[in-house]
Amino acid sequence: MKIGLYFGTFNPIHVGHMIIANHMAEHSDLNQIWMVVTPHNPHKQKSTLLDDYQRLHMVTLATDAFNKIKASDIEFKLPQPNYTVSTLAHLEEKYPKYEFALIMGEDNLNSLHKWKNYEVIIANHDIYVYPRLNSGEIDEQFINHDKIHRVEAPVIELSSTFIRESIKNKKNVMPMLPQKVWEYIDSSAFYRK
Repeated sequence: MKIGLYFGTFNPIHVGHMIIANHMAEHSDLNQIWMVVTPHNPHKQKSTLLDDYQRLHMVTLATDAFNKIKASDIEFKLPQPNYTVSTLAHLEEKYPKYEFALIMGEDNLNSLHKWKNYEVIIANHDIYVYPRLNSGEIDEQFINHDKIHRVEAPVIELSSTFIRESIKNKKNVMPMLPQKVWEYIDSSAFYRK
């Protein structure tokens, strides 16, 4: 079984995330997609994040109707801040019969060489890359790398930051969120301040 790990703070999860996850589930050789909710991305301020379990709940609401996509809280139990290389080592130990791959936007490929032990990650795991409009300069070592697979997924330019700002400014964001996620955010009055 080949599992694609789609990491994110998902603050909140939106239709762009779901379109990419579903595209990877349906149009690649990945058997399942695990939406890994990151409690603390080393590159983001923790103070801007909703509670870990509220974000996990939103991902669960968004993925419930999809057989091949599931929410994962695997990083909640690991030391923080979370590093992908440590999460992968933990998953390989816990699920020795599974093969794990990473899913990332092309823009993340630019900073991959700054990740902790990125050489270990790329030596042992396939990376499925979806296109982004502003991907910038990609490090030459990653352009034709045999572990990096470019997937012709739809280009989605929608961000959780934009959604949070829009909610704060009393804008209607309903089309940008899975229905159950929008209902949860609205009823909980998240992101209004």
